[in-house]
Amino acid sequence: MPHAQPPITLVPSAPLHAGNAAADRADSLIAACLAAAAQGDSHAFFDLGVAFSTGSYGADCDLVEAHKWFNLAAVAGHDDAARARADVAEEMSARDIAEAQRRAREWMRAAARHAA
Repeated sequence: MPHAQPPITLVPSAPLHAGNAAADRADSLIAACLAAAAQGDSHAFFDLGVAFSTGSYGADCDLVEAHKWFNLAAVAGHDDAARARADVAEEMSARDIAEAQRRAREWMRAAARHAA
Protein backbone atom coordinates (compact mmCIF):
# COMPACT_ATOMS: atom_id res chain seq x y z
CA MET A 1 0.00 0.00 0.00
CA PRO A 2 1.56 3.36 -1.00
CA HIS A 3 2.39 5.78 1.77
CA ALA A 4 0.71 9.15 1.85
CA GLN A 5 3.12 12.02 1.41
CA PRO A 6 4.17 13.68 4.68
CA PRO A 7 4.21 17.47 4.72
CA ILE A 8 7.39 18.78 3.12
CA THR A 9 8.77 22.20 3.97
CA LEU A 10 12.35 21.90 2.74
CA VAL A 11 11.94 23.47 -0.69
CA PRO A 12 9.77 26.52 -1.43
CA SER A 13 6.79 25.82 -3.67
CA ALA A 14 7.90 28.56 -6.06
CA PRO A 15 11.08 27.94 -8.04
CA LEU A 16 14.16 29.14 -6.19
CA HIS A 17 15.56 30.72 -9.32
CA ALA A 18 12.51 31.85 -11.30
CA GLY A 19 13.35 32.58 -14.90
CA ASN A 20 16.55 30.50 -14.99
CA ALA A 21 15.75 27.32 -16.94
CA ALA A 22 18.68 25.28 -15.55
CA ALA A 23 17.88 26.29 -11.97
CA ASP A 24 14.18 25.57 -12.52
CA ARG A 25 15.09 22.04 -13.67
CA ALA A 26 17.23 21.63 -10.54
CA ASP A 27 14.29 22.73 -8.38
CA SER A 28 12.15 20.15 -10.17
CA LEU A 29 14.71 17.44 -9.42
CA ILE A 30 14.58 18.28 -5.70
CA ALA A 31 10.78 18.24 -5.81
CA ALA A 32 10.83 14.84 -7.55
CA CYS A 33 13.25 13.48 -4.93
CA LEU A 34 11.05 14.78 -2.12
CA ALA A 35 8.01 13.09 -3.67
CA ALA A 36 9.90 9.80 -4.04
CA ALA A 37 11.25 10.12 -0.48
CA ALA A 38 7.68 10.47 0.75
CA GLN A 39 7.11 7.01 -0.74
CA GLY A 40 10.11 5.60 1.16
CA ASP A 41 12.55 5.46 -1.79
CA SER A 42 16.03 4.96 -0.30
CA HIS A 43 17.69 6.33 -3.44
CA ALA A 44 15.67 9.53 -3.15
CA PHE A 45 16.71 9.85 0.51
CA PHE A 46 20.34 9.42 -0.56
CA ASP A 47 20.03 11.88 -3.46
CA LEU A 48 18.58 14.48 -1.10
CA GLY A 49 21.51 13.90 1.25
CA VAL A 50 23.90 14.52 -1.64
CA ALA A 51 22.03 17.66 -2.70
CA PHE A 52 22.06 19.15 0.81
CA SER A 53 25.66 18.12 1.52
CA THR A 54 26.94 19.75 -1.66
CA GLY A 55 24.46 22.60 -2.11
CA SER A 56 23.41 21.29 -5.51
CA TYR A 57 20.18 20.85 -7.45
CA GLY A 58 18.53 23.91 -5.94
CA ALA A 59 19.24 22.97 -2.32
CA ASP A 60 21.27 25.15 0.00
CA CYS A 61 24.25 23.45 1.60
CA ASP A 62 22.87 22.27 4.94
CA LEU A 63 24.76 19.50 6.72
CA VAL A 64 21.99 18.94 9.27
CA GLU A 65 19.53 18.23 6.45
CA ALA A 66 22.14 16.16 4.60
CA HIS A 67 22.76 14.02 7.69
CA LYS A 68 19.01 13.58 8.16
CA TRP A 69 18.52 12.33 4.59
CA PHE A 70 21.58 10.07 4.69
CA ASN A 71 20.30 8.67 7.99
CA LEU A 72 16.89 7.94 6.46
CA ALA A 73 18.59 6.33 3.45
CA ALA A 74 20.70 4.13 5.74
CA VAL A 75 17.63 3.03 7.71
CA ALA A 76 15.92 2.23 4.39
CA GLY A 77 18.86 0.02 3.40
CA HIS A 78 20.82 2.20 0.95
CA ASP A 79 24.31 0.70 0.65
CA ASP A 80 26.34 3.94 0.63
CA ALA A 81 24.27 6.02 3.04
CA ALA A 82 25.96 5.13 6.33
CA ARG A 83 29.39 6.04 4.94
CA ALA A 84 28.07 9.33 3.52
CA ARG A 85 26.37 10.11 6.84
CA ALA A 86 29.66 9.50 8.67
CA ASP A 87 31.51 11.75 6.22
CA VAL A 88 29.10 14.65 6.82
CA ALA A 89 29.13 14.04 10.57
CA GLU A 90 32.88 14.74 10.63
CA GLU A 91 32.06 18.36 9.75
CA MET A 92 29.23 18.72 12.30
CA SER A 93 28.98 19.49 16.00
CA ALA A 94 27.36 17.02 18.39
CA ARG A 95 24.42 19.42 18.68
CA ASP A 96 23.98 19.49 14.89
CA ILE A 97 24.06 15.69 14.73
CA ALA A 98 21.44 15.47 17.48
CA GLU A 99 19.25 17.92 15.53
CA ALA A 100 19.65 15.87 12.34
CA GLN A 101 18.65 12.73 14.21
CA ARG A 102 15.63 14.51 15.69
CA ARG A 103 14.55 15.62 12.20
CA ALA A 104 14.95 12.08 10.86
CA ARG A 105 12.78 10.70 13.67
CA GLU A 106 10.21 13.43 13.00
CA TRP A 107 10.16 12.51 9.29
CA MET A 108 9.65 8.82 10.13
CA ARG A 109 6.81 9.62 12.57
CA ALA A 110 5.10 11.82 9.99
CA ALA A 111 5.44 9.12 7.32
CA ALA A 112 4.02 6.51 9.71
CA ARG A 113 1.05 8.75 10.58
CA HIS A 114 0.28 9.31 6.91
CA ALA A 115 0.57 5.61 6.14
CA ALA A 116 -1.99 4.69 8.81
